[in-house]
Amino acid sequence: MAAESGSKIDPMHQFLIEPLFGRHWIVAGYDISFTNSALWMVITLVSLWLFMLGGMKRELVPGRWQAAVEGFTGFVSNMLTSNIGPAGKRFVPYVFSLFMFILFANVWGLTPVGVVPGWHPFTITSHLTVTGVLAIISFAIVLIVGFGKHGFHFFSLFVPHGTPKLMIPLIFVVELMSFLVRPFSLGLRLFVAMTAGHILLKVLAAFVINGLNLGIGYGLLVSLPSFLLMIGITLLELLVAAIQAYVFALLTSVYLNDAVNLH
Repeated sequence: MAAESGSKIDPMHQFLIEPLFGRHWIVAGYDISFTNSALWMVITLVSLWLFMLGGMKRELVPGRWQAAVEGFTGFVSNMLTSNIGPAGKRFVPYVFSLFMFILFANVWGLTPVGVVPGWHPFTITSHLTVTGVLAIISFAIVLIVGFGKHGFHFFSLFVPHGTPKLMIPLIFVVELMSFLVRPFSLGLRLFVAMTAGHILLKVLAAFVINGLNLGIGYGLLVSLPSFLLMIGITLLELLVAAIQAYVFALLTSVYLNDAVNLH
């Protein structure tokens, strides 16, 4: 890889955003270069579109592809119904798109395209700018739904039922701050989980390569255990990729429930 010099491997290089073909495009003082991050976003969106396209045949006896798409759709629909109620059905398109985009982006970041010289996967969800934007969009929808349905009565969300009158000012501030922190915690959770896992995999890869460079003895002593551990961590990361997509969608549905079913 570009960041490797001799036996040195930089575990942070995989998160570096670089323009494709090594050329920057500057228009009116703004860098509009098509980067590796943008490329993997396009790959994620195209692969998701193809997945949905292949599963929307609406056959009477669904095939495996159609059953997979219907399974994901039903999973998200049931999650929203259980958290919000029948009113949650209208949020299925957004939460489903959110869940699938994060899932595909996480999985693409673990694909072994690094076997091709000059290529390496890029995990777009390992950047806080991406996860933060997704969280802010979700938070904005919650605010729009909350104020659109309840008006200024939405502020009663920050005063739990039964709060003593003397405690209302303090509780209101505490609940408001807790509410405003939601988009930060939502985006930060996904960012940290994906970044930490990929750094660990890169460090283990360094052990494997450096052990082999030092000879057969170190290869058996260091590289082989590290390689086996890499396989296990990779399988764990695949599970984490799915769990993080689920957690993001689940918390979004919980926040939507606060906006829809305000008491």
